[in-house]
Amino acid sequence: MAVYTLPELPYDYAALAPAISPEIIELHHDKHHAAYVKGANDTLEQLAEARDKETWGSINGLEKSLAFHLSGHILHSIYWQNMTGPKDGGGEPLAADGVGGLADAIAESFGSFGAFKAQLTKASATTQGSGWGVLAYEPVSGRLIVEQIYDHQGNVGQGSTPILVFDAWEHAFYLQYKNQKVDFIEAMWAVVNWQDVARRYAAAKERAYNLLLAP
Repeated sequence: MAVYTLPELPYDYAALAPAISPEIIELHHDKHHAAYVKGANDTLEQLAEARDKETWGSINGLEKSLAFHLSGHILHSIYWQNMTGPKDGGGEPLAADGVGGLADAIAESFGSFGAFKAQLTKASATTQGSGWGVLAYEPVSGRLIVEQIYDHQGNVGQGSTPILVFDAWEHAFYLQYKNQKVDFIEAMWAVVNWQDVARRYAAAKERAYNLLLAP
């Protein structure tokens, strides 16, 4: 029985053009994201078989496989929701838009929206090989941080919650932008759905607890 399922896109394939072409959205969602869902489900089945047979020779590889595919599924699920058409997306979060809490948090954590944008752009564009740039809520300090994710895991603060993710894997942009990853990342800013990011920020704060709190 499948545990994870591929979510439907919240828009049609052409909704993010010209920032992201319909061909990329279709391939990215229907093929790449679907492969991570299948990989996570397949690995769970293999882990169940290992438990039943008590054969643990492949446990390291299976755990890495689960982390890779499951992280890929989760990050992509956030990614689709983080974007909207150019008519409604882009700009920056402002109090007038009803997302003042997010705008204030960005200013407090990074000094200004411009400084934040520059850091997330650089973090996304300079990932070595395949990876992601991520804005995350870090619950120990209660601040926002920018993280670099290599492949689908690593180099992140434990317990942090992603609220805005930029996919910097080649499959996310190569058909349209070729090797110009920086141009793709810059175009991404035009389709950011700040309402979705703000909702994720509010939810992360509501669920937060101090990880270092003594019992």
